[in-house]
Parts: sequence; C-alpha cells; structure tokens
Amino acid sequence: MASADEDASSIPRRRLSCTTCFNALWFCYSPVHQMQQYYRLGVLDNCSGKWNVLVDCLALKTKRASEVQEILETREKAKHHIWSFRTPEEASSHWKKLFGHLDEPE
Repeated sequence: MASADEDASSIPRRRLSCTTCFNALWFCYSPVHQMQQYYRLGVLDNCSGKWNVLVDCLALKTKRASEVQEILETREKAKHHIWSFRTPEEASSHWKKLFGHLDEPE
C-alpha cells in the first residue's frame, strides 16, 4: 500500500515564481510598451494591473504550500477558456449563420 507521502509526491506541484510578474512590470515601463499603448489606445499605460499581479504573487509567497496549491487550482478552474467547444451540429449551424450567404449564387 502506498503511503501518504508517495501519493502527495505523485501530484505535480506548481512552483510559484514572481519573476515573470516582475519582468512584465519592468517591460510595462519601457518606452517600447508605452509607445505601443499610446499608438493603439491614445493613452500611456499606468501599469497598475502589473503592480496588482506582482503584489498578489508576493502575498501568495507568504502562504503555506498547501494553501497556494488550493488557490492556484481554484483560479485555474475559474478561468474562462478562450475556445468555445461545439458539437458538429452546433458548429455547422453557426458556420451557416456566419457564412451561409457565400453559398448563394450571385
């Protein structure tokens, strides 16, 4: 019979690294990013979102590993998936609704 330590070690643990958050914040203040934002949106980026993510990451570093795992799993489940999955019938009707007019003779 497997012990609890072996069961726990078989579950992949996520390593929490704030380096990517810090790098994103650093890049946010770069002239390249600021000019892109100004060109695209007409305003400079105040980088508050990047600060929030970094502070959140550093706050997670102060918690126990089990709490961090639970929080990260909850966040992962709450994320909205970028793709919407459809059955073949749903996909066909959606395709016809969007592009059905192209099949009609001119």
